[in-house]
Amino acid sequence: MASLLASKEVSSVELTRAHLERTDAVDGAVHSYLHVDREGALEQARAVDGRRAAGEDLDVLAGVPIAVKDIVATQGLPTTCGSKILEGWVPPYDATLVRRLREAGLPILGKTNMDEFAMGSSTEHSAWGPSHNPWDLDRIPGGSGGGSSSVVASFQAPLAIGTDTGGSIRQPAAVTGTVGTKPTYGGVSRYGLVALASSLDQAGPCTRSVLDAALLHSLIGGHDPLDSTSIDAPVPPVVEAARRADVSGMTIGVVTQLGGEGYQAGVRARFEESVQLLVDGGAKVVEVDCPNFDYALSAYYLILPSEASSNLAKFDAMRYGMRVLPSGVDDPSAEQVMAATRDAGFGDEVKRRIILGTYALSSGYYGACYGQAQKVRRLIADDFTRAFEVADVLVSPTAPTTAFRIGEKLDDPMAMYLNDIATIPANLAGVPGMSLPSGLADEDGLPTGIQILAPATRDERLYAVGAALEGALVERWGGPLLDRAPSLTPPFTAPPTTSKEA
Repeated sequence: MASLLASKEVSSVELTRAHLERTDAVDGAVHSYLHVDREGALEQARAVDGRRAAGEDLDVLAGVPIAVKDIVATQGLPTTCGSKILEGWVPPYDATLVRRLREAGLPILGKTNMDEFAMGSSTEHSAWGPSHNPWDLDRIPGGSGGGSSSVVASFQAPLAIGTDTGGSIRQPAAVTGTVGTKPTYGGVSRYGLVALASSLDQAGPCTRSVLDAALLHSLIGGHDPLDSTSIDAPVPPVVEAARRADVSGMTIGVVTQLGGEGYQAGVRARFEESVQLLVDGGAKVVEVDCPNFDYALSAYYLILPSEASSNLAKFDAMRYGMRVLPSGVDDPSAEQVMAATRDAGFGDEVKRRIILGTYALSSGYYGACYGQAQKVRRLIADDFTRAFEVADVLVSPTAPTTAFRIGEKLDDPMAMYLNDIATIPANLAGVPGMSLPSGLADEDGLPTGIQILAPATRDERLYAVGAALEGALVERWGGPLLDRAPSLTPPFTAPPTTSKEA
């Protein structure tokens, strides 16, 4: 698309309109978007066409439309975080990454669906109902960023922005046959991202190829003085690495703890085949032991709720967002209004995590819960340090299973949390990770993903390994995996609405 735009064979207006028409045809069934900005996207497209006609030196992606997860602040566009408590809120400013997209000339098609405040692995916790997996509309597209993964997989947008707190870019990529990257913590500005867990959150690209992810990563990354955790260094050479696509001489570490029991047989089989392709490409494979990864899930589900409890305290009905007055109270206090609003505005999963986090931070339990979890976090980071002394990158399946059916795990929080068992360690240590398609599982014909992890600030290694493996896999398949998706050609049959959605 970028090449067609650069050669003026197609205009950004034409390209943007084509994607909006695609959305008209399929999003009633897929439900990737919470808000589509038709007029705004076309206006931005006309502007970049004018800049190109005037001979401006433009970014390589200028004119290529993009979708943005609804947890990212967008001036003039609703930002709800998938929650009723922010229904109708329109930010007065752009997140830094959105400002960079606008300056580069990427028309923003709209805001994508998500689990409420990014709490979930299936997009079923969205206040506006789940998104659906284009491979099978009865199945989840991952979470919390299932809107961004499904919008790319259903060809409603060529690029999307997601956020990853414990796997919310990578796990959706795995179950939809797309590519998702979580950059090094601090590698992409968090200014303008509605915070879930400030020490874990990271924005990144959702795309259909490794090179596309590299181009988008390069655009949105880099230092931002508005973000105190932003890395004051140039963006790693991710585009060059993706174009090089070479693993010869590299050492690939297979993590012992991220596989085996609990992993679907088809997921393991595709992973092992992918590792063999890396060997065929000239890489050496070693097994790496990271014993503290076994405690990552437990530590994460103390650290994340604790930070979420603190961050979500600002939704108090006093400054912005919804306000609900308690029934039967003539002159309610601020505390009563706050309680009534948070009860009505937050969903079950958000309430569950706020309660857990508040408990973990409470006097008498802080040291036993949150403090101990932070110690485990340090041990996990040390495991990564030792592993990267013997391997250039680490690999594992991205998720233990393929996409499960909508409603299947909704009433079992622990089963839902286990979907992130392989992705969580990277967030706890702040290292970068990528998921790319590794094939289709034999049991159900649904996509599987392979995860690549690299040392902090060495994001380019993800793209070198990912692009090389992608090339080998596409050659084996005879084309991109998404070409084999069964449900991408309209007309779709919309799935029935569940009682939960209703």
